[in-house]
Amino acid sequence: MESGKTDQDKKPAATWKIWTQRRYVLTMLVFCGYFNIYLLRTNMSIGIVIMTQNRYTTLGNGTVVNIGPEFEWDNVIQGYILSSFFYGYITTQLLGGLIGNKIGGKLVFGGGIAVTALVTLISPWLAELSVYALLVARILMGVFEGVTYSSLYVLWVKWIPPSERSRSTTQAMSGSYLGAVFALMFFAYLGEIAGWRSIFWFSGSVGLLWFAAWVYATSESPQTDPKISPEERDYIEHSLRASQVSKAHKVQWKALFTSGAVWSLNVALFCETWGFYTLLTLLPKYFKDVFQFDISKSGLASALPYISISIMMHVCGQLADRIIAKKWLTLTKTRKTFMCIGFFSQTGFMLGAAFWGQAAGTVFCLAMAVGLGAFAIATVGVNALDIAPLHSGLVFGIANTWGTVPGIISPTIAGYVISTDNPTVEQWRIIFYITAGLYFFGAIFFVLFASGKRQDWDLEEKVNDVDLKVLTRKNSK
Repeated sequence: MESGKTDQDKKPAATWKIWTQRRYVLTMLVFCGYFNIYLLRTNMSIGIVIMTQNRYTTLGNGTVVNIGPEFEWDNVIQGYILSSFFYGYITTQLLGGLIGNKIGGKLVFGGGIAVTALVTLISPWLAELSVYALLVARILMGVFEGVTYSSLYVLWVKWIPPSERSRSTTQAMSGSYLGAVFALMFFAYLGEIAGWRSIFWFSGSVGLLWFAAWVYATSESPQTDPKISPEERDYIEHSLRASQVSKAHKVQWKALFTSGAVWSLNVALFCETWGFYTLLTLLPKYFKDVFQFDISKSGLASALPYISISIMMHVCGQLADRIIAKKWLTLTKTRKTFMCIGFFSQTGFMLGAAFWGQAAGTVFCLAMAVGLGAFAIATVGVNALDIAPLHSGLVFGIANTWGTVPGIISPTIAGYVISTDNPTVEQWRIIFYITAGLYFFGAIFFVLFASGKRQDWDLEEKVNDVDLKVLTRKNSK
C-alpha cells in the first residue's frame, strides 16, 4: 500500500554520515554560502573604522607624530558608504526568485556570491582611486548579492520536506550570524596586523573558494542529482507531492499584494532587518564612540550578540518543528508565538542597552536582544514556504525588498543623528529608541495579520487542474 505510507515511513534510515544525505549537503553548503555573504557584507563595517582612524609615525628623534587618517571621510560620508551596498541590494530582490525559476536557483545563488567576491577583491584599489568608485563598487556588490536569498527558495522548495523546513532554513541562516561573528572578531585583528586591505582580499578569496565547492557538490533538484540515493529521492518526492510545488503557475499579483499574510511578512522582515543592519554596521563604531574601545576590543564586543544568535537559531528551528510535529500548536499559532517572543524580547533588551550605561551590561543586553531575536528570524525565514510554496521565492523577494530598506536608511540616519566630532550617549540612544519601537510595532502587526496556512491564490493551478480533468472526462463520454 504505497499510497498509505507516511513521510516517516519513507524517510531514509538515520545515519551519522550526514554527507551521504544530499539535502543535508545542500543545507551545509548554503550555511557556508550565508557565511560568505556576511563576510562580504560586513568587511566594510570593520574596514572603515581602520581606514578613517588616525595614524601615527615615529620620527628619528623618537617623537610620535599624528599624520591623520588615510581617508578623511566624515560621519555623513561614512554613513553613505555603509548604506551604499543596499542601494544595489534592493533592486534585485524580486529578480532572484524570478530568474531562479527560469535558469535554476543553484546558478543564481552561487553566481551572485561569486561576482560579489570578485568586486570585493578589487575594492582596496577602488577606494584609493576615489570614494565614488568605492560607492559604485558597493552598489554593484549589492546588485549581485540581492538575488541570492530569493533564488535560494527555488532550491528549498525542491529539496526540503515540509517537516524539516524550519530546522533546515534556520540551520542554514545561522551561517549569516556565524559569518558576522567571524568578521567582527577576525577582521579587527587582521586589519590591525596586516592592514585594512587584507580584510577585503581575504573575504573575496574565501568567497571564490566556496563557489568552486558549490558548483561541484550541489544539484538543482533531487531528480538531477547523480549522487542521491533512490531512498532519499523517493522520500523527498513523496513528502512534496501533497503540496504540488513542482510547477509554477501565473502569478495573481493583485491577490498577492493585498494578502494580509504577505504584508505581515513584509512588515516583520522590515522591522527585524532594521535592528539587524543597525547593529551589524554600527556596533563597532558605537563601542568606539561611547566606551572608547579600540578596534580589536570593539570587534569582540560587537561579535558577542551574533555568537548568541548563532546558537539560538539551531534551538529555535528544532523547537518549531517539534511543536508543529507534536501538534502542540497549529502552524499559524507557532509562527505568531515565535514572532512575539522574538520581537518583544528585542524591544525590552534594546531599551536596556540604551540605559545601562556600562560596557558589560550593554553587551549583555545586546547579546540577549539579538539572541532571542532568533525566534523572530526563524519565523520570517520559513513563513514564505508556509503561505505560498509555489511562489515562495517571489514572496520572500518582495519581503526582502522591504527588508533591504533599513540597510539604506538606517546607517544614513545614524550618520546625521551622530554627526558631531564628539558623539554623545544621548545621540546613540535615539538609535536604540527607533529600533525598539519598530520591534514592538512588528510584533503587533504580525499577530494581527500573519498566517501559517497556504493561501488560496497559491492553489490556483491545483484547482484548475482538477476542473480540467473533470471536463476532460465529461467530453470523452
